[in-house]
Amino acid sequence: MIGYLHGKITFLAVDFCFVDVNGVGYRVFITAPARSRLSLNQEVKLYTYLSVREDAMLLYGFLNQTEYNLFCKLISVSKIGPKAGMGLLSALPCEKLIWAIQNKQASLLTNAPGIGKKTAERIVLELKDKLADLNVEAIMPDEPVLIDMPPEDISTDKFAEAGEALTALGYTKAEISAVLKKCTGISTTEEIIKFALKELSLK
Repeated sequence: MIGYLHGKITFLAVDFCFVDVNGVGYRVFITAPARSRLSLNQEVKLYTYLSVREDAMLLYGFLNQTEYNLFCKLISVSKIGPKAGMGLLSALPCEKLIWAIQNKQASLLTNAPGIGKKTAERIVLELKDKLADLNVEAIMPDEPVLIDMPPEDISTDKFAEAGEALTALGYTKAEISAVLKKCTGISTTEEIIKFALKELSLK
């Protein structure tokens, strides 16, 4: 098994690159965050996972060991293959994906292509207690998101949890506060997050 490749980027596509290692060009599939950090003729070290199928041998590359380890955890879940694993790592940065799984925020995983509600819930169920060894500190907001709403209209816990999840995804406090004001009448944290993500995606 190929542990890693160290060479020069000679071609970049949307989801893969060619890495020249001593004159041999390897096609390596990469995540969207990795793609944004790579450039032509760049010297790079990619930790690799070799997927062997009946019709192909495919290499998947990662910029660090933690991302590689998380990918291996994801594909250990039943019915999650390398393509779905790469989709999850492309939809959410590594540390935010870990946070979502550990905090049982299955709805956040459905942002990845091909990941429905049941699949997301299965990932959370199988991995929520298996990610502590990845040595990635879960992203949590420094301060709680304050919401200007009547106390009788909200449950502090569910809105605070939703605010933490949205903050972990990179939204500002102003954006979060504005969208959460529209969430009165929604009963669960997961439903609040789904509604908020839908509203924020329209902006």
